[in-house]
Amino acid sequence: MTCLAPGEAHALPAGPTAVVSLGDSYIAGNAGRWRGNSDDPFGDRSGTDRAAVTGGYDASKVYGNTNGGCFRSDVAEIAGTRIPVDRAINLACSGAESRNLWRTSHGGLPLEGERPQADSLAEVAATHQVRLVALSIGGNDIGFGDILQACMTSYMGATGTCHTAQQDEVQSRFAAAMAAVDTSVKEVRATMSAAGYGISDYRLVLQSYPSPLPRGSENRYAEGGPRTYEGCPMYDADLNWARDDLMPRLTAGLASVARANGTDFLDLSDALQGREVCSRSTQMADATHKPSAVTSDWARYFNTGAFQGELRESLHPNAYGQIALGRCLGRLWNAGGGTWKCHNTPGQGYDGMTLTAG
Repeated sequence: MTCLAPGEAHALPAGPTAVVSLGDSYIAGNAGRWRGNSDDPFGDRSGTDRAAVTGGYDASKVYGNTNGGCFRSDVAEIAGTRIPVDRAINLACSGAESRNLWRTSHGGLPLEGERPQADSLAEVAATHQVRLVALSIGGNDIGFGDILQACMTSYMGATGTCHTAQQDEVQSRFAAAMAAVDTSVKEVRATMSAAGYGISDYRLVLQSYPSPLPRGSENRYAEGGPRTYEGCPMYDADLNWARDDLMPRLTAGLASVARANGTDFLDLSDALQGREVCSRSTQMADATHKPSAVTSDWARYFNTGAFQGELRESLHPNAYGQIALGRCLGRLWNAGGGTWKCHNTPGQGYDGMTLTAG
């Protein structure tokens, strides 16, 4: 791949300015339908269901009509950055692995009836002045969703903790997953270079994942209590492993890829701290307690899809969480790039997000 030198002048497209998101469900906008969580199965579910319409529900109000399965929400991270551009373009798709991002000519595969994301990025880069590309990828490469599913199944079936077996699964997949993420970053660079962009013409941000679940000691329900019914069915030991071992390892792996490729890195691992599903610091919405960005969960609880929404929305940042992550990305832009960690401010909504260096 031939990259243009940072100081070299180029003729970029004359089209509108844009920021673009690529990757998986966490940045596509899964769970953007929901403001907090509620046990209420009827109507607008105590105000949490943004897809509620008279007599039913219309998920296209939130996710549009992009083949349904990509779950690109109207409040996805890229839409809430407040970066001063003409358009925010979301090319990410639920379920994406690295191979769904690579160009077709380099082994990329379609997903949900759409071509690989780098091929779509090439078209956007040719018709827009792209200022920033935000990338969230790698979670599906290590089987993050399968890991959480296995741990929840263990809890609901009372078969004992899962983390020892799942640690072995992570170990077996990790190196290949990070190599695939590295290829994804290089594919984005190559796509932009082919469209005439030098590396100083736009910013590339690789980001990590926010934890949707709290530690065992931070769970508002006791281990033997109503965790299954309330959407956080995991043992304390497994919650602690996921929060303090799995997530930090994934974050460190992604940070290493970012450093090796000279990209910006946004560490989101603590972005939902105290706002996770079943956190002691938040509460369910009900007739008395309306949903709020200050008091409600910022992630969707585990839901089978039988009564509210879709299974695939489970354990993803909800509308509040997605807007918060957008604020994080916007603050990184204003900070001038580099490596930053994003935090929320207790007692404040999503506009209270802050960054710390390194």
